Amino acid sequence: MDYCENPEPMARKKNNTAELPEVSVSDDGEVRHLHLGTPWIQGSMRIDAPFDLELEYIQRMMAWLLFMEPDAVRKGHAMQLGLGAGAITKFCHKKLRMCATAIELNPQVLAVCRAWFKLPPDGPKLRVVLADAAQEIRNPMWLGTVDGLCVDLYDDNAAAPVLDSAEFYADCRALLSEGGCMTVNLFGRGSSFAESVEKLAGVFGEDALWAFKPTREGNTVVLAQRTPSRFKRGELAARCADIQERWGIPTAKWVRGFKPLTT
Repeated sequence: MDYCENPEPMARKKNNTAELPEVSVSDDGEVRHLHLGTPWIQGSMRIDAPFDLELEYIQRMMAWLLFMEPDAVRKGHAMQLGLGAGAITKFCHKKLRMCATAIELNPQVLAVCRAWFKLPPDGPKLRVVLADAAQEIRNPMWLGTVDGLCVDLYDDNAAAPVLDSAEFYADCRALLSEGGCMTVNLFGRGSSFAESVEKLAGVFGEDALWAFKPTREGNTVVLAQRTPSRFKRGELAARCADIQERWGIPTAKWVRGFKPLTT
């Protein structure tokens, strides 16, 4: 089955919008932000460069590119859980030319992304599924199809990941192709980095985990490989340089800041 061409309806069920936070937009000079009922920034876009990756942690969420052959990227499938301001989905669709899927619970987020954040309409290589990510990722049509999975699911207060169980991470692993990777943003006042890593290690294996140092804002991006591997001497630096040259992601800091995570 071609998941990009599949004609299935993309809204799986009606969501109770009364229970979902109100979505708002603010502009701070040249940068536009998305909010979910609070001042917390849930996504950002540089107004004059809407398809670039503005936030540092979002750039790091693309670390799965390190494990893909560059010439194979356009043939791959990227999935984003939690649309935010749509930065990852837009980048994968417009810059990487990949098949891109996003799963988002709140229809207001999708409407605002289309109106204010330059998210293109659905098409043969782009789709947004309005659904609960925990349920949708169990749909058999997605299993084993995802090369780059980005998980960034937070409540309106950005206090802790909404989904952070071993069962959820096992479902995420089942989405991945043999060489696929998942990146997850671990951030929030109510989150426990050590507990999250322990769950990830239990599902993926300790030798499958990599991590960046926290950003200044406190976001720690962890990468989990479906099939663990290691870089040969000099290979990480070469891949970082290639990614920056091809797609403009500032990866120079990744050479020293991205390392296997030991639990």
